[in-house]
This record gives sequence, structure tokens and C-alpha cells, in this order.
Amino acid sequence: MTLDFIPVATLKRDVFSETVKGHFAGRPDQPVIRRVVSAAPWWSRPLAWALARREIAALRAVAGIAGTPVLIATDRDGLFRRWSEGAPLHLARPDEPAFYRSAFVLLRHLRRAGVTHNDLAKPQNWLMSPDGGAAVIDFQLASRHRRRGVLYRWMAYEDFRHMLKQMRAFAPQLMTPTGHRILERRSWPSRLWMATGKRLYNLVTRGVLHWSDGDGTADRLDREGAATIAALKSIAGIRDVALTVFPQPGGKVGLYAFCEGEAVGDVAAAHKASGGSADLVQIAAALPRRPDGTLRDDLLGLVAMNRVAEVEPLIAGDAALAAVMTPLIEGRHNLGDRRISRLER
Repeated sequence: MTLDFIPVATLKRDVFSETVKGHFAGRPDQPVIRRVVSAAPWWSRPLAWALARREIAALRAVAGIAGTPVLIATDRDGLFRRWSEGAPLHLARPDEPAFYRSAFVLLRHLRRAGVTHNDLAKPQNWLMSPDGGAAVIDFQLASRHRRRGVLYRWMAYEDFRHMLKQMRAFAPQLMTPTGHRILERRSWPSRLWMATGKRLYNLVTRGVLHWSDGDGTADRLDREGAATIAALKSIAGIRDVALTVFPQPGGKVGLYAFCEGEAVGDVAAAHKASGGSADLVQIAAALPRRPDGTLRDDLLGLVAMNRVAEVEPLIAGDAALAAVMTPLIEGRHNLGDRRISRLER
């Protein structure tokens, strides 16, 4: 199938695919996500396609279930799906019972379709939709179960337990004694995974694929922040600087500097020469600010960590803020999609 897809922004790029947000020709008001699996390096492409096939099969199985992504089409390069509207849980922070009731109903529908998500421990994979209900995204690790056997029941139990984990994080007042007991009672496969497979997973993802969950940001902002900002401000044309962190390969944490100004030349080289230690330096005509003039480090932090999909709900309806953020997003230097867990709570 050939579709006239018009890309607007690259959301992430990793060893399994490139994810692009855009729209089809003539329909700019209907955002679409394009996962380009063929963009994966040759050495990871077999696994990348295996994950893509899992996602495609799962999305077909959940078709028609409210709160799940809608698969539009597939082709030789990957897949197209509709953009899922909503705010990730760690930004929405829902604390009303209605959201968690809808989350329970959504999981029940997934079970009836014979699908387990298998990655709901991440708050980024849960959305609070515009109507206040629950939605889930990212079905790359999802499983289809033709038989409702022991494996299916274990996986479904873990999906439910991870929903309770989100409730405990964002609405602890809603937890019941039974909910607390379920959270403490991991399934046998989960305990085995934590004791064995998780260690191998960390070895491969951090040592071979160079992913980072970002656990432990050290204290680079405290240790190096002041000197780094001073070095950047000493460069002609730089009016202001915002400094934040982002995950680097091997579990390391980098410093990302957003500079407001009209600097010319190799700013990064000048920054290093002046004693600064930022790993990425991005120049912008303007940086986002609050009404009192302070920098919006929350928005800049999301851009630095390439979590640009989470920026949109925060700037929706504010044309002036969107005008400042759009060139920052389009010109960002980090296209990796990993997490810094200390900043997600």
C-alpha cells in the first residue's frame, strides 16, 4: 500500500525504528504516527521486525477497543497508526476514581481480546485521554493469546498489578488493603524475570545497545552547572542559558544546554574552550518562560529527553508558547528515547 505521508516531526530514533509524527496529504488535521522499521540498523533489523509484527498483531486484535491505538496500514517499511490523544500519567497525575475505573475496564477488554500489554509498569505507556479516561500505547511487547492458559493468566495479572502500581503512585488514597496485597504479590514469572532475565536485559540494553534507564543522574547539575552556564554566557550573543539533563549510552547522564541568543559560529567549540562541560548545546531565538519571567525548565527538560509528545498537552491552546517551543522541538539534538527515572516521579 502506498500512502502519501507528510512527516512533520521525528519523535524518536532507536535501534528498532524511527517514529515520525505527520499526516496524510490533504488531512493535516488528522495526525498520524509512522513507525519506520526499515530505518533500523542492519544488525538489529530482525529483532526490530519481530517487535513490529507483535505490535501489528496486537493492534489488529484490539481494533475497536476504546483507549487503544488504531492501526491504519502497514507496508514494506513499517506501519501507520492514528495519533493517540492524551497526557502521559506522570504529567496528568490522575487522582480521581473515574480514571482508574476506566483503566480497569480497558484491561478487561484487552483480556477478552486475548491480549496482554506486558509493558504497563511505565507511566509513559498510559495516557489520560481528553475525556478523562484511560488509554494505553506502545504495543511492541504485547502478546496475543489464543488459549487462556497459565501464561496468559500470569501476564494478565501483571498488567493489572502494574495498573495498581500507577494508582499507588498518583492516587494512593484510592488504594485498598487488597490492592496493596496484590502489589506485593508478584507472579512467579515476574519474580524469575527480576532474578535472572532482567539482569541479562540490562547487560544487553546497556552494554550492547547502549540504552540507559537513567537511574542515578549523579549530581552533574550541582557539580558543573554554575561553571557551565557561566562559560556559555561568556560567549558573545548568548543572553540566557537553561541547563538540564538527558540520558546517555551506558547509564551516563549528559548536560543539555539551551541558549537564548543569536550566536554565530561553533558555539559548542567555544563553550568547551571556555571551560564548560555541556554535552549538547542548542541555540534558540527565545526560550519558554513563565509569567514571572523564569525559564520553563519543565518543558525544556522534556525536549532534552526527547519526550516531545508530552510537550503538546502542556502548550495546547497557548499560541505564543507554541511559537517558542516549535523551533526548539524541531531543532533538538537528542533523538534517543530513554528515561531519567529520577525526574519522572
